[in-house]
Parts: sequence; structure tokens; C-alpha cells
Amino acid sequence: MTSSSILYTVHTLLQRAITPGDVVIDATAGNGRDTVFLADCVGPTGTVYAFDIQEPALQATAIATSNLAARVRLVHAGHHAMLDHVDPADVGHVAAVVFNLGYLPGGDKAIMTTSETTIAGVEQALTILRPDGMLVVVCYKHDHGQCEYEALREVLQSIPQRQASVLEYNFINQMGNPPMAFVVIKQPL
Repeated sequence: MTSSSILYTVHTLLQRAITPGDVVIDATAGNGRDTVFLADCVGPTGTVYAFDIQEPALQATAIATSNLAARVRLVHAGHHAMLDHVDPADVGHVAAVVFNLGYLPGGDKAIMTTSETTIAGVEQALTILRPDGMLVVVCYKHDHGQCEYEALREVLQSIPQRQASVLEYNFINQMGNPPMAFVVIKQPL
């Protein structure tokens, strides 16, 4: 991963926000790359919840995390159902939640995240996060992704400043439609 990658930027921020023993959530497990990264951050005493609606994504994540299985909880559900699957004892104590929107790389491009489920997941993530917790959403600006980005941006910019700080990371000198990220830091109580 190079420094010109949005994932490099996001991972750099997350490394500073997550400490060993933390509880974190990968809201879109995909092929497991973010899940592995998060598991490394929380160490052997932490927990990673990895959500995905597709069985092939969970299988790929299970393989990618096979040596980290004790700390990874695979959840066959959409991110819009986070509150139904996160241990109630962890609600309000999660250090970070990561969304990497779009479709499963190498999978069926007709199955992708939607504005409705993403917004519901982001709203739940804000409830689940601890004070000073970090929410990261990586968006891709292909046709469908542009609509999802715009809907999500509208919701995020309406969050009261006393509740969270919302940043938008964009590359302004890259060709095409480079991915971007929203970073939301929940304010302390």
C-alpha cells in the first residue's frame, strides 16, 4: 500500500486511534484486508467484529484471519444490523468502525452497499463508538458510489459539532474519480 492510497491514509489514522485490547468493527469485511489490519491493531486481547452480507466475503475473511481467529468475530449480516450483533457490553466502548463501500473485489458487482443501509450503519456506529472513537468510511465515486457518497455526505455534515467532528479526505491531484474517505471523531461526553 502506497502513501498515495486512501487506505494508507485511513490505516495511518486508525493506527493512532486503536490500542491493544480495544474492540473495533469492520462493517464491510470484503476480502478481509481491513479485518486483518484491525486485528493486528487490537492485538491478541482485542476483538474485531467483521460484518458482511455475502458468504464468499466471510469465507475469504475467515481464511485471511485464520491465525487471528480468536480475536475475530465473523458476522453474516449487513452493517445496518450492527446493534443486533455487537455484544451489549461493547456498545459505547468501540474504538473504531471502518466501512469500505462498494462491492466485493472480485465478486458480483451487482451486490453492493447502498445509501440506505450505509446511513443506517453509520448512525448505529455513532451509537456504538466510545467517546473519542473513530468512524471511517471509504467511498468510491463510480456511478452508484457517487450517489452513495452524496447521500452520506449530507447526513454527516448535519451531525452537530458537539456530537462529532467530521473530516473529508480527498485527493485533488489524481486522475479519474479517486476514492475518498470520511473520518468522524466522536466527541467526549
